[in-house]
Amino acid sequence: MTTIVLALASVVVVSLVSLVGLATISMDEARLRRLAAVFISFAVGALLGDAFIHLIPQTFAPQAGSRTALQSSLLVLAGIMGFFIIEKLLLHRHGVLHEQFHGLGQIDRPELATINLLGDGIHNFIDGLMIGASYLVSPGIGLSTTIAVLFHEIPQELGDFGILIHSGLTIRTAVLLNLASASLAILGTGISLLAGAVALDGVTSALIPITAGGFVYLAAADLIPELQHDHSVRALTIQTVLISTGVAIMGLLTLVE
Repeated sequence: MTTIVLALASVVVVSLVSLVGLATISMDEARLRRLAAVFISFAVGALLGDAFIHLIPQTFAPQAGSRTALQSSLLVLAGIMGFFIIEKLLLHRHGVLHEQFHGLGQIDRPELATINLLGDGIHNFIDGLMIGASYLVSPGIGLSTTIAVLFHEIPQELGDFGILIHSGLTIRTAVLLNLASASLAILGTGISLLAGAVALDGVTSALIPITAGGFVYLAAADLIPELQHDHSVRALTIQTVLISTGVAIMGLLTLVE
């Protein structure tokens, strides 16, 4: 029961991050760009840290099941390929800065808002599956995964909110639709927990490496390229510190597992 409560509380907090866009309404473009870059840097460190410090070691742990090392590796790669395929099919990019600041001329179409909400909803559902599966392993891994998801959700929601507003939606409609999309994470967590109650070992042993692969893909394919727009030494220093901080936080969370 404690695991269920913690998992649901975590995913509710993550879903409420969709409201972060309201805080950006009065910000100018330059300030919003800097804020998004900060969160993206944190997200890269948190995602990679969670994948390589928590999830992948759990995948190859002796108690992870009867899988061979090859099978475990293929599941991690399946997570990477799965996110790649979903992103391609839905035309939904996580390149927050690119979408928000470089594509404003093409986002005044209703279909773009629809594609954005559809892709974001499926992504949030997958996030919920990840959180639920992680809590089934242990509260410590559940917490670390929640923090990693939280860090990458903030810059993503900044971009999603901007896309909806520039697509012609009112602020109220954009907030409600973004919140509804984010709430699919709760459904994902619920399904993950229910499935785990029926087949705990099979569900978690499969979802954990897939989650790890998904986190590596999000960080390496979507978020890191956004940090390459600024080539200054100052940006390099700040981003390196923030990425390292995200990794360090994931490392410190091993103390509570």
